[in-house]
Amino acid sequence: MRAMRYHGEGPVLRLEEIPAPTPAEGQIRIAVHACGVCRTDLHLIDDELTDPRLPIVPGHEIVGVVESVGAGVRELEIGQRVGVPWLGWTCRECAPCRRGDENLCDRARFTGLQIDGGYADFAVADARYVFPLPDAYGDIEAAPLLCAGLIGHRAYRMTGDARRIGFYGFGAAAHLIAQVAIFEGREVFAFTRPGDTEAQAFARRLGATWAGGSDTAPPEPIDAAILFAPVGALVPVALGALVKGGVAVCAGIHMSDIPGFPYALLWGERSIRSVANLTRADAVDFLAIAPRVPVRTSPVVYDLEEANRALEDLRAGAFTGAAVLRVA
Repeated sequence: MRAMRYHGEGPVLRLEEIPAPTPAEGQIRIAVHACGVCRTDLHLIDDELTDPRLPIVPGHEIVGVVESVGAGVRELEIGQRVGVPWLGWTCRECAPCRRGDENLCDRARFTGLQIDGGYADFAVADARYVFPLPDAYGDIEAAPLLCAGLIGHRAYRMTGDARRIGFYGFGAAAHLIAQVAIFEGREVFAFTRPGDTEAQAFARRLGATWAGGSDTAPPEPIDAAILFAPVGALVPVALGALVKGGVAVCAGIHMSDIPGFPYALLWGERSIRSVANLTRADAVDFLAIAPRVPVRTSPVVYDLEEANRALEDLRAGAFTGAAVLRVA
């Protein structure tokens, strides 16, 4: 099969011909139709993530069709269209797993980090972490739901009953979750890169109450902030925009260091939370609500062989919406 693989030698993937994988017990093999391009993939090729299995096929927003199943798989059928997210395997034995916090599993393995992902013609996945997809979405349109949507939704739920929510970084995840927030009657305040008037206009078209640069104060204090941009310096900025009792949710798997800030920004029972991965319940919940909103993805399509260009365009902020590789 064709695969774009990372060998740990600089921020570039190689197009290679490698053997197609065979599903083991409890696994399925998927003929990949599309795979989203996520900022986490940039963190991988920038060597900012720990314990990658090299060489590795990135990609954890996989959409495809079940082609074959391993022993013991009964919940999925050949020919069924499915999606595969970031969390790819858990032990079911550690304390977090036993209490239902599988996203915090001590031995978890992740798609596109320790398990070959979807930048390839085929992928294998643990059947427990594979999800049927809503018919309302085509393959390309469904891909961003599987990380930008799922982890974004988990971050959004951490804001509780906040009515005014600030989104710091208005890219793949923010543009999806903003639609859910507006559907549920919340007000969205979009903070973009300073001077990025295109992203600000995009946010307003989606229904944002306000949009401006991250170097700009909102017109009124916000109840919660979600930081999608992996920029630690934005944490004290977001705290400064919060009402007392507000929460700043850090949604990325990696973030640059948070600088020192005065205690006064945190005082007043403000809090900082992080999001770690996702659970199967997150997937079920979000894939149920997305077609009801309906959440509209805004894919920018690249062919599989163009994965390096897609990653560099993502790094440069060259598009609004979400990049997706067209595989088949």
